[in-house]
Amino acid sequence: MTDLPASDIDSSTRLPVIAVTGATGHIGGGVAQRLDAVGRAFRMIVRDASRAPAFDSLDVTVGVTEYRDPHTARAALEGVDVLFMVSAAESTDRVAEHVQFVQSAIDVGVSHIVYTSFVGAGPDASFTLARDHGETEAAIRQSGIDYTFLRDNFYLDLLPQWADENGVIRGPAGEGRIAAVARDDVANVAAKVLLDPAAHRGAVYALTGGETLSFAEVASRASAATGRRVSFVDETVEEAYASRAHFGAPAFMVDAWVSTYTGVRDGELETISGDVELLTGRAPRTLEDVLAGR
Repeated sequence: MTDLPASDIDSSTRLPVIAVTGATGHIGGGVAQRLDAVGRAFRMIVRDASRAPAFDSLDVTVGVTEYRDPHTARAALEGVDVLFMVSAAESTDRVAEHVQFVQSAIDVGVSHIVYTSFVGAGPDASFTLARDHGETEAAIRQSGIDYTFLRDNFYLDLLPQWADENGVIRGPAGEGRIAAVARDDVANVAAKVLLDPAAHRGAVYALTGGETLSFAEVASRASAATGRRVSFVDETVEEAYASRAHFGAPAFMVDAWVSTYTGVRDGELETISGDVELLTGRAPRTLEDVLAGR
């Protein structure tokens, strides 16, 4: 779902070579679709070429690598000027993977990285994975490469999916509020930045929705929009750890799940930014919009 006009195509003789990571996912794939829709050549960077989305354009190419592999990464990024870097899957060595990939990009002459970060990224964030993003941002800044950071809030589309098989969203969020953002809005912003990276050099954008929601409101509005009954149960931190113990997930992942809610409880996710509308020219999508596929 793109809102980008064809007039956003750069008409200069030598367009920067764009690479898009995460093209098999929703954000990277959405960015790829938007670039293709306006006729912009780009390279998809994927881990498995057989899963790369198909485009009719001959100007869309594929590079294959994992972030941690400097040899294949350098080959996949050779000749790239601007890199759209989607954060890697959560793991204990995610920051190390990010740092290695950034170094590979620098080694082959990439001049600008557009990185999908997280609101409040930094060492003091309640949400533990936002600390990973802060470390990655610091590594990119220290490298001296040009950058643009897209600090996304949690994805509005996914909040109702946090409900369990009984339709219950549970976690220690209290009455905290969240300015969650639609993934389509993030993809639109990213494509806009990639089409004119020089205009966004050194920028840090907070990508949020246009309103804040408590989890009780998420549940109520999702129920009304979908017809599926969704409810919210406010847990204590101790209850949250106990209710997730049966998954057998590693400790860092359980910490991330629980701190998702404590970050909301602590007010770290409630600030509304105007950056989505500033960059795309349209108001951010609402929960009802995303649930209706608008």
